[in-house]
Amino acid sequence: MNDKYLIKEGSDAGFMTVAIALAGEASEAGEVPVGAVVVKGGKVVGAGFNAPISRHDPSAHAEIQALRAAATALGNYRLAGCTLFVTLEPCTMCAGAIMHARIERLVFGAADPKTGACGSVVNLFTEARLNHHTVVEAGLMAQQCGELLTNFFRQRRATGQ
Repeated sequence: MNDKYLIKEGSDAGFMTVAIALAGEASEAGEVPVGAVVVKGGKVVGAGFNAPISRHDPSAHAEIQALRAAATALGNYRLAGCTLFVTLEPCTMCAGAIMHARIERLVFGAADPKTGACGSVVNLFTEARLNHHTVVEAGLMAQQCGELLTNFFRQRRATGQ
């Protein structure tokens, strides 16, 4: 993770701003612009952005990258007491990883009506039969997060990619 994204303390909007900056890095790398940060005790402990194309890895979503970084930083695959901020509603793969990591709270920006697993298509976090229930908060800075995606795909269509 680039040190420029390490902030000592911040608000939800401040942490989402960091995730948005990471999404910008993904976009610059030709990846779908999604960024994520894991926060514990008011400090960023893990960050990541989408990189499945460059890493040749279908699991290299921003959330997974941030969870891996946080687990390494904290020395534990269980991330109890952590909050994950992500610019786009997580998919089913990422929602599963969030549950397995025991993330306490998930805050996302833009809803994903095609693959969102936090209420848009399905909501894994309200499934009573599952053993961990992350608190989900949707829509933080949604317009700004959504515009990153809209602009990215508009540019790709304009250049025939």
